[in-house]
Amino acid sequence: MSWGTELWDQFDNLEKHTQWGIDILEKYIKFVKERTEIELNYAKQLRNLSKKYQPKKNSKEEEEYRYTACQAFLSTLNEMNDYAGQHEVISENMTSQITVELARYVQELKQERKSHFHDGRKAQQQIETCWKQLESSKRRFERDCREADRAQQYFEKMDADINVTKADVEKARQQAQIRHQMADDSKADYSSYLQKFNLEQHEYYHTHIPNIFQKIQEMEERRIERIGESVKTYAELDRQVIPIIGKCLDGIVKAAESVDPKNDSQLVVEAYKSGFEPPGDIEFEDYTQPMKRTVSDNSLSNSRGDGKPELKFGGKSKGKLWPFIKKNKPPPPPPASASPSAVPNGPQSPKQQKEPLSHRFNEFMTSKPKIHCFRSLKRGLSLKLGATPEDFSNLPPEQRRKKLQQKVDELNKEIQKEMDQRDAITKMKDVYLKNPQMGDPASLDHKLAEVSQNIEKLRLEAQKFEAWLAEVEGRLPARGEQSRRQSGLYDTQSAPAVNNCAQDRESSPDGSYTEEQSQESEVKVLATDFDDEFDDEEPLPAIGTCKALYTFEGQNEGTISVVEGETLYVIEEDKGDGWTRIRRNEDEEGYVPTSYVEVYLDKNAKDS
Repeated sequence: MSWGTELWDQFDNLEKHTQWGIDILEKYIKFVKERTEIELNYAKQLRNLSKKYQPKKNSKEEEEYRYTACQAFLSTLNEMNDYAGQHEVISENMTSQITVELARYVQELKQERKSHFHDGRKAQQQIETCWKQLESSKRRFERDCREADRAQQYFEKMDADINVTKADVEKARQQAQIRHQMADDSKADYSSYLQKFNLEQHEYYHTHIPNIFQKIQEMEERRIERIGESVKTYAELDRQVIPIIGKCLDGIVKAAESVDPKNDSQLVVEAYKSGFEPPGDIEFEDYTQPMKRTVSDNSLSNSRGDGKPELKFGGKSKGKLWPFIKKNKPPPPPPASASPSAVPNGPQSPKQQKEPLSHRFNEFMTSKPKIHCFRSLKRGLSLKLGATPEDFSNLPPEQRRKKLQQKVDELNKEIQKEMDQRDAITKMKDVYLKNPQMGDPASLDHKLAEVSQNIEKLRLEAQKFEAWLAEVEGRLPARGEQSRRQSGLYDTQSAPAVNNCAQDRESSPDGSYTEEQSQESEVKVLATDFDDEFDDEEPLPAIGTCKALYTFEGQNEGTISVVEGETLYVIEEDKGDGWTRIRRNEDEEGYVPTSYVEVYLDKNAKDS
């Protein structure tokens, strides 16, 4: 089947059909382009949705994501973000592999189609020119034949007329001969053009047109095949991301399977556990004895006899009254005092008559805590103003322990940071001492002293919070038999001071930590001596590589020369002094300015 033989007379229809094919291809390109836009918009909406429900940093929502159900939801948000990324991949691949390629192919197809039909029209013009020449010669031959017949008839008429002179007859005869000669010439031309036209026509319908139409047919078949390949690519691009999308969905399923109700319940306990014990039973009060209405220590009235101290709401007393107040929340801790004897409503004489239960209950509900020292006054004002006490004494024991532990960890991190800074300054000072032209060592003394003071302040602050933490851990029932946590910053001699601080706090009814106690319990920690000398016995492992950006002439002791573009090993990164320690081989190592090299640290080596 060939268009050249089957459709030899359908030039115009083939022109229309090929144009329709190009229109179909452009329509498909437009469809794919709109699909990519939809994928991009869908991915953008998914990312915005995931971002919208992400927990905000340093907010209460971030704390809520400790629970496994919230973590599963967070995993779902992260997986949806990756899911959106796969739709972006679909859009990018369809744009590069289908839209762009087909758009380029359409331009080439239009040029090829234009060329083929130009050749076809040129062949048509050639055959039409031959046809016109044939028609012209034919008409001329017909005209000359008629003129020759008329001339012959005229000559015969003149020859038959006796009145015509012989000269006229001879003239008519010559004219007839001329006309016959012209007719013979026209006949020869007509015959020549006829042969030429027949030859051109045979070439046109059996050679030129079949070849042109065959090329057009091949062009159209390539276009159809290209559309088929594009449709297949369209499906394959979707299929390629299905495994990754499946992994995203598997991640969501895995997150759902990791939801642990028991663990969440335990987290609720850890988040809201107060550390208090439930109140004990209220003893029976016998009113059958009018003058001897005794009230047990576990009743709602204060004990005023037998020399027993008053109730401590923060301690382990069975007679807690706080469960009867709003929503079973513990009341604010009672005011601090130096000793139980200093409390105005403290233990009284056993001879004093006890008041009825209703009177004592009303007195408890309407009484206000009495402040016995300036620190307690300051704590009371801060509680009223909504401020949090430094020792978190306004929190239940378990929550207070967590806050103190968190504070101790933060202080230890700050101490470590300051110590690293001190080491960097010390190292820089040592470099300056060895190479005075690089800087004045005395200029670093002020900074070194300031950092040391900051370390000492942070250590004292950490000791204070460690003392409060040790006391709270000693008071909690669940931690009574456990060894008290000691920070790495404590010296072994600081334990007696911590115990003394705990004993002093036991003497305060509200568990407050007074200024006098804090000053007595401060432990002087011996500063750890750091050896700044470098260990040359065993070479340091490489933690990455670096590339020299500029040439550096290491003329001073401890430095090393590098050439621009040279690649070396990094064995110690910049500690803030502006120098990086590098190694060329086992025997050549030293410091170069950090700004002279571009460092590429190995994450695994740095973590190890």
